[in-house]
Formats: sequence, C-alpha cells, structure tokens
Amino acid sequence: MNSPSSFNPNSLLLAALLLLSQLLLTTCRNLGLHQLNYDGADDSPTYIWPLPSQYTSGNQTLTVNPNLTLFTSGNGGGSRIVSEAFDRYKRIIFEHASSKLPSSGIDYDLDKLTILVHSDDEELQLGVDESYNLLVAARDAHSVIGEVTIEANSVYGALHGLETLSQLCSFDYGTKTVKLYNAPWYIQDKPRFEYRGLLLDTSRHYLPIEIMKQVIESMSYAKLNVLHWHIIDEQSFPLEVPSFPKLWKGAYTKWERYTIDDASEIVDFAKKRGINVMAEVDVPGHAESWGTGYPDLWPSSSCREPLDVSKNFTFDLISGILSDMKKIFPFGLFHLGGDEVNTDCWTSTPHVQQWLQDHNMTAKDAYKYFVLRAQEIAISLNWTPVNWEETFNSFPTSLNPKTVVHNWLGAGVCPKAVAKGFRCIYSNQGFWYLDHLDVPWELVYYAEPLEYITDASQQKLVLGGEVCMWGETADASDVQQTIWPRAAAAAERLWSAQESRSSSTTVLERLEYFRCLLTRRGVPAAPVRNFYARSPPIGPGSCYRQ
Repeated sequence: MNSPSSFNPNSLLLAALLLLSQLLLTTCRNLGLHQLNYDGADDSPTYIWPLPSQYTSGNQTLTVNPNLTLFTSGNGGGSRIVSEAFDRYKRIIFEHASSKLPSSGIDYDLDKLTILVHSDDEELQLGVDESYNLLVAARDAHSVIGEVTIEANSVYGALHGLETLSQLCSFDYGTKTVKLYNAPWYIQDKPRFEYRGLLLDTSRHYLPIEIMKQVIESMSYAKLNVLHWHIIDEQSFPLEVPSFPKLWKGAYTKWERYTIDDASEIVDFAKKRGINVMAEVDVPGHAESWGTGYPDLWPSSSCREPLDVSKNFTFDLISGILSDMKKIFPFGLFHLGGDEVNTDCWTSTPHVQQWLQDHNMTAKDAYKYFVLRAQEIAISLNWTPVNWEETFNSFPTSLNPKTVVHNWLGAGVCPKAVAKGFRCIYSNQGFWYLDHLDVPWELVYYAEPLEYITDASQQKLVLGGEVCMWGETADASDVQQTIWPRAAAAAERLWSAQESRSSSTTVLERLEYFRCLLTRRGVPAAPVRNFYARSPPIGPGSCYRQ
C-alpha cells in the first residue's frame, strides 16, 4: 500500500491559512455526491471520478485564464513528464475555441498553476507514491493569491492532480469562458490500492498502436495505473522477438505485428501518463501460435499445445523471449499465465509420454515442473512472477513465495492466497471481465477486492485488481465502447476509500457524468444503463441520461 504522505509542513501551513481566510469551507470529510453541490447561479455540477480521499470545498465560481501559466518547483519540478502533461491538460481544459477566448481585458480569477514535486526520481514501479494535494484559492479581500497549487511527492502524483483539476473545470457556453465551480477547493488524495489494472488482449484481435495509445490515454482519466498487455495467445503471436525471429510468423498476417520499437513506444507513452505496462507470456497452454515459426515446440503436428515439456529447446526459447522482453518492459511484475492447461497432448504423444515415465512424472507433475521452471527464468531476470490462479489451486506449496496470484475464476481465491502469504490481484470474472457484456455497471462497482479478508496484514497482500478486456469479440471497432464506462466503475473501487461508496442512484449520476466527460475527450464510451455493454443508444436523449 502507499506510504503516508510526507509533504513539506510549510506548504501545508500556507494551504491551511489560505483555506481559513476564505471563511467558506467546511470541515474535511469523505467525498460523496451530496457534498458535490450544484452552483445556484447556473446549476453546474462538479463531479470528480474517482472520488478523492478527502476534501473541502466552497460555493464560489471562478474563471480560469486561457493563458494559464505553469510554475514548477521542488526537486522534480523540472520534469518533462510534468510539463508535457500540463500542455495536454491545458488543451483538454480549453478545448472549446481556446484561441478565440479573450486573453486580455478580463480580470480572470485563476491565472497561475504551481506544481511542486518533491522528488526527481521518475522510476515508475508498483508502490510509487501517487498521492497529491490540490489547492484552488481565490483572489479576494482576504487573500491576494488567486492560483491553483498541486503538491506531490512524485511526478506521478502530480499527474493525478492535473486530472482532478481538469475535472473541476468546465466550459461555460454562455460566457464562453472556462469556469471552476464550488471553489475554493482543498483536496488530499491518494489511491486505496497500488495496483489498478486493465488487461488488453492483442492476440484474439490485433489492436493498432494508435488504438492502444487511445486506451492508455483514457486509462489515465480514471487513474488506472497498470496496462496488462496480453500480447500472445494460441491464435496469434504478433510480437517481434529478435532472439527467435520466426516466432512472429504466428501473427495473423504480416501487417498485424508489433516491432520491438512499437512495444518500447507503448511503454514510454504509458509511463508519461503514470501507467506501468506488464507484459504476459502465457505458458505452457495458450501457445499454439508459437509453433508456426518453430514446430518443434508442439508435442506433435496434430497435437499442438501445451508447449512440449520434454525439450530443453522449449525453455531455451522462453528464456530468449523473456531476455528480449526485459529490455523493453521495466515493470517489476511479469505475467507468466499458467491457466487452462489441458495436458492431453503430453499423455497422448509417445515421446512426451516416454519423458514423463523417465522422470517419474504424471501430467500434473509436469505442469508444475513447467510453471516453476518458467518462474525461475523470470526471477533470474529480476522479475516478480504473476500467475493465473490455477497454479495456486493446483500446487500452492510449490509456488515460489514471490508469486503474485491472479484471481479470475471466482470468489474466495485471494483470501486463500493471502492466508498462505502470497500477494494477490483480484479479477473475478463474474464482475470484472469486460467481455461479459451482460454484467451491469452495478456489479462492477460493488465488487470488493478485499471480500472475505478481515485480517489487516492479509489485506495488505492484496495488491489491487484489474478489469480484463479479452479480445474474442473486440477489435479496433468496439474495444473502447466495451471498456468504458464499466472500467471506470472498477477504477473508483480501486482508488477511493471503501467507506466512500454511496447509493447506486448517486453513483449512477456521477458515472453518467464521467461517461460524458470521456466522450467529450474523444473516448467512444458506451451508454451506462444499456442491458448489454457497448450497445448504442436506443433512442434520442441527453448523453447524461442514456
């Protein structure tokens, strides 16, 4: 879990004095919809998704200068990640005819944004400090300062502060200016879980680089921080592997591939948005496509998976793949799959059957042997192995203690895993598999990663959770409609305090507002209420009531 914030006491004192000077703020409390009031003047709501940890707000409406100026300070203030993010968010905030908005002759309330970042360490790993403080103070008789301040220990906390700021701002079509409602604001925020993921499957259908970037960009709006890239599966092997160049012969076509440079570009693009990329190489099952380039990996030409456990070449190739991937994916976790392994090919293929007999192994023993040997390769490359829950269900006492167990089949796995000292990621398919189109947003929202876990030390072993966008029925034409807005429901569960959950009616209003925020930003998010996810509207109506 994230460590407590250690912000500069002097800056916090300044924030407190500014807030007290406004004489309009209430005591700090957990954020709920009933605290996000409408501005009486023009009925403009301020909704923040996901809910911050704590806040105070007022009842003022402030205008924001389209020439908002950035000032940075602290050891990390000079980061390009911060300056580039400011430019991105400035384009979002002032998207409506920003060049035509008056830049002089108007006394704007907010002219300046100060971002204070204490650390210049830009390494992005699990557990990086993502907390931030956001202050919006008005210039009035009590204070000569009219500005916005974001304070964070890391550049990645600053990114989250910018996202929250962007959601506080909205364009007023009457005055043609950007306004910030319910000011002054003071927000103290940090995530509940350190792992907040989205799986993207590029094997069942190839997703072009530009589509993947769009998904990553949209993830940052909901403060998700891990892209689980399920690159390869039995249907296709689209990734270039220099050590074994024939592997991507398993791609669907020569046009549906990712070069090493493509993969590096995805990782860099994600990092600039505070998102880790965890790659997956699913072994020993789900690997038929590997044999298109290297048929020796198949037990036989007629029985093509799991990968042939009897040959050292299989493990030499896995070692080569992982060694090449280590140069691209710096994230500390690496997913090794291990799910849905049908060992019939091993027991029905003569040379593999003979190998099993020679090593006094059953097919189940060989499955364990394969998983553990793949884990050893990953650990030798300084990765922490992640495996689907079947490995834990089958041989929990044999797994490397560093293993992260990835739940997907149903409830009760994370409690068992953490009770044995393993860390766990929650992805219960009944709630968080986005390809299950009949799962409504309510089930996504109210699913709880800590279900049945009451011991505090065991709760800390749950890293967080992940919604999974399996690609059998999703490609570039509909993947984002399938992800959003239901992924946002899980994002709030993973970011916001558990006790902040409000009634489904309250959440629905906020989720519909966030869905429309996504569409305004160019994300083709589907209507919230439709029985089947990603289906279009059934008739005319407002975006906010679909």
